[in-house]
Amino acid sequence: MCLSVLAAAGGCAGPQATAGTIRVEVSADGQTQTVEIASGSTVQQALEQADVQLGEFDRVEPPTYTLLTDGAAVEVRRITERFEVESVTLPFEHQTIRNEALAEGETRLLQPGQNGLQEITYRIIEEGGVEVSRTAVQSVVVQAPVAEILMIGAQAAHAVVAIDGTLAYLSGGNAWILRDSSANRRPVIVSGDLDGRVFRLSPDGQWLLFTRAAPDDSPSINSLWAVSTISQTPEPIDLQAENVVHFADWAPDSPPLTVAYSTVEPSPAAPGWQANNDLLLVTFSPGGRVTSHRTLIGPNAGGLYGWWGTSFAWATNTIMAYARADGVGLIDLADPDFVALVDVTPLDTFSDWAWVPPVAWGPDQHALYLVDHGAPTGSESAGASQTFDLVVAPRDGGPTLTLASRAGMFASPATSPAVPLPGGEVSFQVAYLQALSPLQSAESSYQLVVMDRDGSNATVLFPAAGEPGLEPQTVAWSPDASKIALEYRGDLWIVDAATGLGQTLTGDGQVVAVQWRP
Repeated sequence: MCLSVLAAAGGCAGPQATAGTIRVEVSADGQTQTVEIASGSTVQQALEQADVQLGEFDRVEPPTYTLLTDGAAVEVRRITERFEVESVTLPFEHQTIRNEALAEGETRLLQPGQNGLQEITYRIIEEGGVEVSRTAVQSVVVQAPVAEILMIGAQAAHAVVAIDGTLAYLSGGNAWILRDSSANRRPVIVSGDLDGRVFRLSPDGQWLLFTRAAPDDSPSINSLWAVSTISQTPEPIDLQAENVVHFADWAPDSPPLTVAYSTVEPSPAAPGWQANNDLLLVTFSPGGRVTSHRTLIGPNAGGLYGWWGTSFAWATNTIMAYARADGVGLIDLADPDFVALVDVTPLDTFSDWAWVPPVAWGPDQHALYLVDHGAPTGSESAGASQTFDLVVAPRDGGPTLTLASRAGMFASPATSPAVPLPGGEVSFQVAYLQALSPLQSAESSYQLVVMDRDGSNATVLFPAAGEPGLEPQTVAWSPDASKIALEYRGDLWIVDAATGLGQTLTGDGQVVAVQWRP
């Protein structure tokens, strides 16, 4: 009887773990199953027994290497990864440009704005079908926004000034010329991309040489162009030269239309280039065809601090001056080479730029005016001296003559055209910038000074005492040597070379360069 009852009871109970085995519960994909595994088995072995496969990102509690005991529970949490691309609208910017071609208060839409499109790729992690994280892993601008450019009139009522020859100025990335009077102005280039590194009128004033900033996606810094100033429908001419930072200018006798220039190699490190210190010639026809490129001096070290670069200045069609951090000299184009004229102590800037002496030829090309690095005033080293003098050096190599002591590192001499005197002699004057803080001239503002060619009769012309000073620049003489054009507080000014009276000709505050030719 008892045996029968025990047998019946055993028949009603669930399966029991036998000796050497254990039972565990495995939960996955919404289902729970009980599996029997050997004692001392791990979670991984329990999963294999339950025929549960793990995905790459799935999580298991407890971890797969855990040893299990009888009655333990294993839970599998399914983790999925997916990617989602979201399109985002990039709003366009609103830009305004002040333009003196329009009357004050008048507006004109120069370029309509257009929104851009950006695609952002997100990595999304879901646990059990529920999103637990969203991370941006890639962003691509499919279409860049185009800024809306609104031109606002800035034409102010300025007194009309007679203009001798051709006066050109660079404002807001565009080139303008004035002829006959300040009321007669017209744009020559309105692309808005002139970078101001080169801005030179030809000797006869009929051509303008300039550089255009390269597009953002270009590996180049800029490119060299020329345009007629007398054509009513001027077409810019690409001179097929790039990365022109320090120098480009017309040969003194053009036509033929010949330009000398020097190049650099773009670099990701400051200052953004490595100078070639080369000298090249390009000749082109008035119709716009480049007829020749010629290398006069190939890439070279360029002396101390040669990485910054070398500048040049035409004297005649066969003679040029060069200026670099450690000296000034001459180049005979018949046998091009650097021949030292004045040794200069290189300035220790302790920065990513180098100082190169500004130079200018006298109108007879017999003397070269330049800024020299002077002797220390205290215990500082010669390279750290903050003294800069304006001197003149004969082309034949005679001793230099100091014309203005402590003028400043950016004194930038500019010689006037030659003026015949009643006795038959020819005279000229020299304009330069005098630093208001001569021993801190790198940060100083300046005053315009005019003197005779030998340094006598120096007169401070502009601006008046107590007014803000000038920014470093090279001023431009009128063809009759009676006026000087310059940039002051962002505008074009004409200053009487005898009285110092100034007259502003623009009001948009964007002028950065000035040229004046017959």
